[in-house]
Amino acid sequence: MQKPVITFGEIMLRLAPPGFERLLQSPQFVATFGGGEANVAAAIAGFGYPARYVTVLPPSHAISDAFIGEMRRFGVDTAHIVRGRGRFGVYYVEAGANQRPSKVVYDRDHSAIALAKPGDIDWNKTLDGGGWFHITGITPAISRSAAELALEAARTARQMGLTVSCDLNFRKNLWKWGRNASEVMPELFRLTEVGIANEEDCQMALGIEAGVDVHSGQLEREQYRNLTGKVLEAYPNLKMLAITLRESRSASHNGWSACLNNRNEFLLSRRYEITHIVDRVGGGDSFAAGLIFGLLTMADHQQALEYAVAASCLKHSIPGDFNRFTAEEVQGLLKGGGSGRVQR
Repeated sequence: MQKPVITFGEIMLRLAPPGFERLLQSPQFVATFGGGEANVAAAIAGFGYPARYVTVLPPSHAISDAFIGEMRRFGVDTAHIVRGRGRFGVYYVEAGANQRPSKVVYDRDHSAIALAKPGDIDWNKTLDGGGWFHITGITPAISRSAAELALEAARTARQMGLTVSCDLNFRKNLWKWGRNASEVMPELFRLTEVGIANEEDCQMALGIEAGVDVHSGQLEREQYRNLTGKVLEAYPNLKMLAITLRESRSASHNGWSACLNNRNEFLLSRRYEITHIVDRVGGGDSFAAGLIFGLLTMADHQQALEYAVAASCLKHSIPGDFNRFTAEEVQGLLKGGGSGRVQR
């Protein structure tokens, strides 16, 4: 019997102008939902693996109810979502195109999860029966109490024998509550067995210099062998570290690949040239979901890495935060079905 992957974090209402318009260029928004850990849960459920999502939502709230209905449509277990005081967070996203970058505006102060504190979630009950616990660096960035709650969750997961993964996901616009990411995230990362990051995350959240120019559009892959080695040396609890490699030619054109160091070998994935990006928000979460799914179901780490990169590559073609591809469709890309020809 497959034990569910459990994710924990904040969900927000995502408001985006139609297509590639600027914010309020026309007086309308497309409303969907988004949040790193919910994105992971939805993708894993879409791949056909059991997933459970945990968060704190406002009570008696129509938007909260709509979100729970959305997750249930994806097949995600929502039975352990907690209701508490506070509001439903919102974020606005303007999709970039060509040389115009994407832009995100957060409106999440005093959200229900930002006000939640240790003890508000019964982690022993919530994590019961689970096999994997996933969290990101976004939750600790929201507030001091959310950071404490995240640490409580990860500690309990380790004590209960779940595999713990963490995507560092550094967000400079969120760390405003009094401590820097580099003062908080190392403690959470010491509870982690499977780490996920990019070069900026390692530098800003862990204080480990990447030694690469992240703005050049080209990546020196050998430098990532050294970077992953430094992180694994600093965190002996880690079994492996995966790093996504994004080569940003423009907002519409990225090179996309990843590497993984499992202490025994340094693995590089196939590289994809994504030339017409529809929406890159959620791409990293799709990678995390694909990696977790691959590690749980596939024969070796190279296969898991390739699956994760392919899943996140496909996500770049979908508007919204959630990856809406099945495992079969991801495997189709891995087998060479990336031509975009009509399937009849």
